[in-house]
Amino acid sequence: MARFSLLSRSTPSKDTGPEPEETAVKKSADPLEEKDLPTFEADDADKAETDDQKTDEPASFDHLEAKLRVHNKLIDEIDLSVLDKLGEAEIKKQVGRLVSEIVRDERIPMNQAEVLEFADSVYHEMTGLGPLEPLLADPSISDILINGAKQVYVERRGELELSEAKFRDNAHLRRIVSRIVSAVGRRVDESQPLVDARLLDGSRVNAAVEPVAIDGPLVSIRKFSKKPLTLEKLIGFGAMPKEVAEFLFNAVKCRVTCIISGGTGSGKTTLLNALSKAISHKERLITIEDAAELQLQQPHVARMETRPPNLEGKGEIRQRELVKNALRMRPDRVILGEVRSEEAFDMLQAMNTGHEGSMATIHANNPREAISRLEQMVAMGGLRISSEAVRGQISSAIGIIIQAQRLSDGSRRITHVTEVTGMEGDVIQMQDIFLFNRLRTAEDGTVVGEFRATGLRPKCLDEMQRRGVQLPMEYFDPGKPLLEVPGK
Repeated sequence: MARFSLLSRSTPSKDTGPEPEETAVKKSADPLEEKDLPTFEADDADKAETDDQKTDEPASFDHLEAKLRVHNKLIDEIDLSVLDKLGEAEIKKQVGRLVSEIVRDERIPMNQAEVLEFADSVYHEMTGLGPLEPLLADPSISDILINGAKQVYVERRGELELSEAKFRDNAHLRRIVSRIVSAVGRRVDESQPLVDARLLDGSRVNAAVEPVAIDGPLVSIRKFSKKPLTLEKLIGFGAMPKEVAEFLFNAVKCRVTCIISGGTGSGKTTLLNALSKAISHKERLITIEDAAELQLQQPHVARMETRPPNLEGKGEIRQRELVKNALRMRPDRVILGEVRSEEAFDMLQAMNTGHEGSMATIHANNPREAISRLEQMVAMGGLRISSEAVRGQISSAIGIIIQAQRLSDGSRRITHVTEVTGMEGDVIQMQDIFLFNRLRTAEDGTVVGEFRATGLRPKCLDEMQRRGVQLPMEYFDPGKPLLEVPGK
């Protein structure tokens, strides 16, 4: 079988006979092995010069600069038409060999292990997202926050820390951002400096470039695990007790409409993904998002995504249009990744017209504020509807509001499970079913608290019982905590 080489130009070699026709180089392209990697021993003169440098001016080696220099040299030498014919493993081998040759030719001071690592980073620069690739591969990192080329923060276990990853300059970072957004058919430039996108693994990306970002591109990447978190794992993390999880699971199963409220990074999408397991596989689900990130656990899911305007400012498709269209596609449930604007009215209409059990997330600090925000969003549509009529729509459409919160120690908790019980006059009536009570903060910064039932019996229990779901009444006993955090 013929083998390809990435080099576009031939290099001198010993005459060993004709090569296969498909080979693009006259030099062999054997896999990279450690014995092929260069190590350098300086001669006496070089050693003397090095010693002088150590005493006078310590030399520093910029790995990032060298990587980009080698990358640019490879671009000049590589036959790009060959790349499509090679698999990932073969490209890595070829790139590794070429990098080792360049390192040897330019006498870059690296040992064997460093050359292997260096070759990987050059490969990521060529085919991936450069300095971001190691961070994306690290399962302990949940968020990547980039403030210009030299400042890359990551979140581990709820705490931010400055990483060692850097970009050469803002132009280098800008190229990586363009590579991300172009992969999903979007653009980012001076005319459209803000963009929402996603990576191939579903991770959410938001970017802002000049002139909006003054000191260089700003990028936020919310990573998602390849395996969505389950309710069992959330219970194990202390996000909620099993009693609360069982109640919510059965509420979703029995088609109680749920709104998940919370701030940025509070775990709204994670919780929605986990609760979706309760939905029957016989139901047709339609998801609507700005950037597709939901990881529902059903086979019959139709996903739709908004589209920004083109260069002429035309062609924009907003969530509202998608919600209206979704109702013509015979959904059993409509799931909105996030309610942001006038699409709230169409969502309420869907929930009130045979699509019970629909779900959505919203940014709000508490359940009462979530209701107020929905009212404001409906008003954005410019419809001539009285506030009383809007509240009536909300009270009849929504069954439960689940409040998620990220606490000061970085942990994520379900702080409220609140039921919407109806209208009294022109006021929407609500009752808390479960609450997380924050008791104190330990010396190490850990938030100490407990989950308790309020003692109120949910009205939706009657419907759940009619559908065959029986929950123990002790779940709603306020006499003892359901879960203490941290656990004893």
